[in-house]
Amino acid sequence: MAESITSRVSRVITGNIHHLIDSIENANPQAVMAQAIREVDGIIDEVGVALGRATANKHLAVNRLAEQNRRHEQLSTDIELALNEGREDLAKAAVAAQLDVEAQVPVLELSIANAANEEQEYQGYLTALRARRREMEDTLNEFVASRKQTDTTPAAAATAPDRRLEKAGASFNRVLARQTGLGGLDAPIDAAQAVKMRELAELARNNRIEERLAAFRTRTGEKN
Repeated sequence: MAESITSRVSRVITGNIHHLIDSIENANPQAVMAQAIREVDGIIDEVGVALGRATANKHLAVNRLAEQNRRHEQLSTDIELALNEGREDLAKAAVAAQLDVEAQVPVLELSIANAANEEQEYQGYLTALRARRREMEDTLNEFVASRKQTDTTPAAAATAPDRRLEKAGASFNRVLARQTGLGGLDAPIDAAQAVKMRELAELARNNRIEERLAAFRTRTGEKN
């Protein structure tokens, strides 16, 4: 059975936006929230159609009631005319028609009341849904802004390489331990310490280069 407009509106209005985001950590929160807003837009369109239908039904019922009231008055005039002319048969026919009109009046009045209630109900739905949509859109914008801020903060940018270095070091140590059986190498790599070690290795390499050059200079001098 298709979900009714009333139940769909109730589900949207009573739903918890922040709980929706929290419950989809492994999904794409921004895409899910955008889809939820599109769903609300769809319900707003449906409610708008239902509101238009209720308004049209009320308008038709009002016009029909007015037409029947005019007919009732005209029949009263016709009855008097028929009696004045001695045409009781015509007067009886007019009275019968008048009774039929009177039977329709309560039905038309009820139709107008029901359509008016529906119209008011759907107008309330639209007001609530539009307010809810604005709230959801604000929440989505705040969510996107918070993620952008997190991604561009200096602290996040500074710590990202450290985390990658630690992860790479941990993976290296695990592979080394499996292949060689050597343990005790699982201590996390400190980024600052790694920079110093690279500087030290570069200094030692430069010293070896200078020593090699010095040796060549010595041999060259001896040959000369």
